[in-house]
Amino acid sequence: MTGPTPTPGGAPVRPGRLGVGVVGAGRVGAVLGSALRAVGHPVVAVSGISAASRDRVDALLPGVPVLEVPLVVERSELVLLTVPDDALAPLVAGLADLGAWQPGQIVLHTSGRYGTDVLAPARAAGAIPLAVHPAMTFTGTSLDLVRLEGCCFAVTAPAPVLPIGQALVVELGGEPIVIAEADRPLYHAALAHGANHLVVLISQVAQALAAAGVEEPGRMLAPLLTAALDGALRAETSQGGARAGQGAIGTMTGPVVRGDVGTVRDHLAVLTALAARDGAVDIPIAYRALARAGTQRALAAGRLATSAAQQLLDALVEPPSPQEDPA
Repeated sequence: MTGPTPTPGGAPVRPGRLGVGVVGAGRVGAVLGSALRAVGHPVVAVSGISAASRDRVDALLPGVPVLEVPLVVERSELVLLTVPDDALAPLVAGLADLGAWQPGQIVLHTSGRYGTDVLAPARAAGAIPLAVHPAMTFTGTSLDLVRLEGCCFAVTAPAPVLPIGQALVVELGGEPIVIAEADRPLYHAALAHGANHLVVLISQVAQALAAAGVEEPGRMLAPLLTAALDGALRAETSQGGARAGQGAIGTMTGPVVRGDVGTVRDHLAVLTALAARDGAVDIPIAYRALARAGTQRALAAGRLATSAAQQLLDALVEPPSPQEDPA
């Protein structure tokens, strides 16, 4: 490693800046590379195979050479590994087999699933391992650069080098949150459950509204869901600590927290009919599961009497599976 290559166009590099190589110019890699470049770290090389990746490089990292992965690593003082989770371990090990990792080189991956154990082959070669995961969804466009401001980043690293990861996050305008190695899987499961399943829920609700004759479900849902989400998040922010998870339930409205068993039964009836008519079998299943969870949490929070909760849970029991015809 001979030090960072000058920025495209020969612009001077500020002291203390790192030559950044981006391995995987997907939505996350291109955006983080651009963000680091904006605070003075020169991006010296990037890898990207697909046409979409090359388009992102052109848009967010103009002038940066697109090279093979070993060459990106060779040129870099800070290597960003922004590849899919399942590709991360084989990539790190394969580069170790090639002798690509260099002593003192910072190797940072952005997977939420893993801590730094997955970087063990690079660490064995003297590299500095960091796991830094931004807790946000990416579009792969310049819009993401603004959203990084104030974003929480999960930082996992050996104690002596943890400040390096924290400092990089602060440079990007984010808030570093230290997550222990052993807690990374639970951390990632929680985020995926929230972000991904929220999208599924909105998709289900929009389909049901469309079936009810609403021409623009998104327009109808926007103020309702925005208010519900904002209220729940504000309540959780004010609770925190040992009471985490209880604040949001305090903002919940609707038939479950009112104990309106008849309304819940009616909901299940019409959603089951929708499933039979349009094949949306996942909607009543999801309604039952979430209503049961809401009932149990409302009971624990003291918002439901035990008798009302039991009636709701009885109404929400899954129907028996149809018996197969005897052969």
